[in-house]
Amino acid sequence: MTELEELGLSSYEERAYRALLASGAATARTVSETSGVPTGRIYDVLNGLEARGIVDVLAGDPRRYAAVEPEAAVDRLLAERTRKLEREEKRYRTLADAVRSDLAPTPPTDGNFWPAPLGSADAITTLREQVKTADERIFAVVGLPYENAPWERYRAELEAFFGGMDGDLEVEFLVSAALVETLPEDAFELAANHDATVEVRRTSEGYVSLDVVDGKAVAIDIPHPCFDDERIGVVDIRDETFATRLERQFEPVWNDADPVFPR
Repeated sequence: MTELEELGLSSYEERAYRALLASGAATARTVSETSGVPTGRIYDVLNGLEARGIVDVLAGDPRRYAAVEPEAAVDRLLAERTRKLEREEKRYRTLADAVRSDLAPTPPTDGNFWPAPLGSADAITTLREQVKTADERIFAVVGLPYENAPWERYRAELEAFFGGMDGDLEVEFLVSAALVETLPEDAFELAANHDATVEVRRTSEGYVSLDVVDGKAVAIDIPHPCFDDERIGVVDIRDETFATRLERQFEPVWNDADPVFPR
């Protein structure tokens, strides 16, 4: 495939355009003879080039065709290709959103509980969906079971969480002191490398991990009853009154907590 074909011209269109560049204005018959484009195809080819602004039609009998200057022709082909790619990107993004929704864990009909062991694919998908649905603010308490688990065990969860954030989101992390002591620098780099507003504070109290999204929904981790470094799943509660009350209860704890990030 030639460069002009990559920019969107067919083989016949490229041959006709190059022939006009070499010969100057010419009739369709002459372009067919010099380019090797069959006579039965030449008018379709030239009319297509005219419609795309690659050749001009000169008045007269018979009509003659002239090649547009190469710089202008390439710019038009590039703009045309760019528009097509933008449409393709939009289509693929729409498709990706549909696939994410299809793959997201669906709560059973008799409750709002997702099995989501620490670091599992279900946990990562659930966090992605949680961030995706947030419009303004996420308040997160991070304690058990994270504080008893190694960083590499749940790193993918934080990568998914921070990876879905945008610049309009405000995120507050209330982190247990035990967890802060074990977090590596990588964790704070994840918190810094995006446009969202992120603040981390440390509390000496120990709490079960939970997230409050936009003051409307709450996701509460259920620690494993046998292993202090594991979670059996997440309970999702979509109750604005409960979410608001929970935030208010944690407000004095947040105000008394020590800032950790940004430093």
